[in-house]
Amino acid sequence: MQPKISPPYRTVIILQDLEFGGTQRYAIHLLKHLNRELFKLELWVLRGGENMLPMAESSGVPVKYLSRDSWVTPRALWNFFWKLRDEKPDVLYTMTAVPNIWGRVFAAITTNSIVIASWRGRQEQQFESLLWRLTDRLICNANALKTHVIRRHRVDPKKVAVAPNGVDVNFFTPDSSCRDPFPTVIFVGRMVKEKDPFTLIEAFSLLRKLVPDARLILIGQGYLNSKLRQKVAVSDLEEHIELIPGANDIRPFLRRGWLFILPSVSEGFPQVIIEAMSCGLPVVATSVGGIPEIIENGVSGLLVAPRSPESLAQSMAKLLLDDETRNLMGRRAREIAIERFSLEHVVKITEEIVLAAISERLLNHPY
Repeated sequence: MQPKISPPYRTVIILQDLEFGGTQRYAIHLLKHLNRELFKLELWVLRGGENMLPMAESSGVPVKYLSRDSWVTPRALWNFFWKLRDEKPDVLYTMTAVPNIWGRVFAAITTNSIVIASWRGRQEQQFESLLWRLTDRLICNANALKTHVIRRHRVDPKKVAVAPNGVDVNFFTPDSSCRDPFPTVIFVGRMVKEKDPFTLIEAFSLLRKLVPDARLILIGQGYLNSKLRQKVAVSDLEEHIELIPGANDIRPFLRRGWLFILPSVSEGFPQVIIEAMSCGLPVVATSVGGIPEIIENGVSGLLVAPRSPESLAQSMAKLLLDDETRNLMGRRAREIAIERFSLEHVVKITEEIVLAAISERLLNHPY
């Protein structure tokens, strides 16, 4: 039996890796901005991958790798199990698929920790139909995902909360002096099938028939990188497309852009969209997942159907060729980022969710 817990609550955030990604960026925001009088924080990482390690370390929170392997090995899970058993944090916040699975299983076996799990995309591999019962709160980053997880996995609605992603609006700021002289479209994301970069390449080919001097900058890493580079290399687009590995600071690229594009076929609540909006970029994106909760169609950007290169091309051309509309949407995008997605607002929501879960546990199942 553990002693009754009190603030600052010993809180561990567990991630699969620190490679470039929206979930990793969100986790680091929490490390930097959660109230230290309420939460004593640590970050645990299951496997190697250090792209975002400097950002994590800049939070001043201890970062502990449970392995440096290139994938989540049995050794990493073994180390996770024993570390959780030995240290017994008050709160365990699991993020990314593997930690969401094994973190909840191990916590049920080894600790009396309050378990906060995350649902930041349609991760059907999380076995949510079974594991939600081992969860004090399941935090979704979009109302669409909350509805999906309740209907699809029959999760108790009282256990599901929504905390949208947040953006540091004083860090992600516009700077028109950096804008490229050519009409430039920016994509930032993992090069994986969910982001559908090949449809974007096809759409860009169509766009150049409408806007011949258009440029496309793609920033990100993923298992489709090599195939994407091959496709660009054998096309007539190579001189007009810039492929850049992921970067810790994406502001210089966002500030070069005239608009931001995200052609995903599946999404939760993309962090990068609100970062682009905070930099004053209008957004062309697919109407999937939580994206319609971020983009006001015709106000801060344009929404299109997924897997439609023609629609993507037409929407990009509309904004690239119309300075007045593009600039108006960019200003409104920045205003919405400040009003609805500032870090202060989002971190406060997260704190309230976690504290409610702690209070409920102490009331119903005292230590």
